[in-house]
Amino acid sequence: MKRLKVKDAERQIHELAEFRFALRKFLHFSEEAATRVGLTPQQHQLLLQIAGAPTGTVTAVGYLAERLALRHHSVVELGNRCEEAGLIVRTSDPGNRRHVVLKMTAEGNRLLRKLSSDHARELNELGPQLVAALTVLTD
Repeated sequence: MKRLKVKDAERQIHELAEFRFALRKFLHFSEEAATRVGLTPQQHQLLLQIAGAPTGTVTAVGYLAERLALRHHSVVELGNRCEEAGLIVRTSDPGNRRHVVLKMTAEGNRLLRKLSSDHARELNELGPQLVAALTVLTD
């Protein structure tokens, strides 16, 4: 493994800091946008992973836990809160009755579409900054 020169290491740290700053700005926007429509950021992320799953993917708790980088029981609890809020429903996987599948309700879909539209507008502004920071890091 090649050892970085001190100047290179300092530059890399600066570049990482710039990328992290741009990323954090977007994440902060996302968290506030979810809160404005009455969701927690975690609820928003769960809805996004359910709706964004590739066609044919069973949105079982295990799949969602992997996508959200959470433990199985944490997704179960998050699912409980989303179900109580009328954002999702639980069904059984026809292929494996032991798996619980989470599906969005019309209300969950409505809120996610609103948030996705807001996020697209924000990415039009922050996107170039994120791309520039990532490009510098990967060159």
